[in-house]
Amino acid sequence: MVTIHKLTVLLVALTVLADPAAAETVLRLSNWVPQSHVITRNILAPWAKDVVRVTDGRVRVEMLKTPLGKPPAHYDIARDGLADITIGVHGYTPGRFILTQIAELPFLSDSAEALSVAYWRVHERYLAPHGEHRGVHLLALWTHGPGHIFNAKRDILTVADLDGLKFRVGGASVSRISDALGTVGVPAPATKAYELLSNGVADGIYFPAESIEFFNLTPFMHHGTLIPGGLYNASFFLIANTDSWRKITVADRDAIMAVSGEVLAKRAGIAWDHSDHAAMQALMAAGTALTLAETPMIQELQYRLAFAEADWVANASDAGADATLALAALRTEIEGYH
Repeated sequence: MVTIHKLTVLLVALTVLADPAAAETVLRLSNWVPQSHVITRNILAPWAKDVVRVTDGRVRVEMLKTPLGKPPAHYDIARDGLADITIGVHGYTPGRFILTQIAELPFLSDSAEALSVAYWRVHERYLAPHGEHRGVHLLALWTHGPGHIFNAKRDILTVADLDGLKFRVGGASVSRISDALGTVGVPAPATKAYELLSNGVADGIYFPAESIEFFNLTPFMHHGTLIPGGLYNASFFLIANTDSWRKITVADRDAIMAVSGEVLAKRAGIAWDHSDHAAMQALMAAGTALTLAETPMIQELQYRLAFAEADWVANASDAGADATLALAALRTEIEGYH
């Protein structure tokens, strides 16, 4: 005989099984960035905790211990459903993303926070309607801190001082910068930077300060020239597989986006700014000679790198965007950011 108590327990159990919203949804995140890096430690891990918090535990992000492919493959890994969420760098697949290169242009900002927030706002307003992130749900965009000039050989006080030096480069944007500035590009992923610089295969590198410290390059980088606004930035994306995203309830999707988008861009930018500051302190403590580029050098850099903005405006316009308006809006957002 079934008692009322047993019947009640059975009905509750059946209700839970029948209600998909009551079950935990686990989103697998393929991440190729080391666990100790600022991206994993200070951006992705806190965000994953936020997802659990704002969904009251209904959605959980599981960071896979091993990435499901090489970094350039991670957009397709999410799009094709091999993972539910991935992180990637737009510049790792040259020619695929045009509009996002707005955030990689020279001389934009000394602050990853200001640039990342401005980038998200301008992307949502002017660039997202053109559908460059097809086949996935875009969770967030951000940039690292400004890229500077570091080398083992000499102080770089003029652009001419770079002539003939061998610089490790990664990605199309930095390769073009290297060519324009007279350095000999040595293409290699960031993970090979230590090997190249410690063995003297490369003399220097274009990097944000954080990356000099993280990749243990400080002992070899005896000279650093800091460029106001940076020579370049890298654009990062965090995306979700469309089917995986749609399996989540609308309420939980809204809750997740409330801690993603601009909120995550701000968190990422702050984390990178803090890491850049700590790295600068470490460089100074190690005796690296840091020099702020002076006006004549800045003017020469602006002249040599003017092609980057002109090319982006032309290419983005060809893609249907109002490139001039978007770039003006980005600069206004950066300048007005507090």
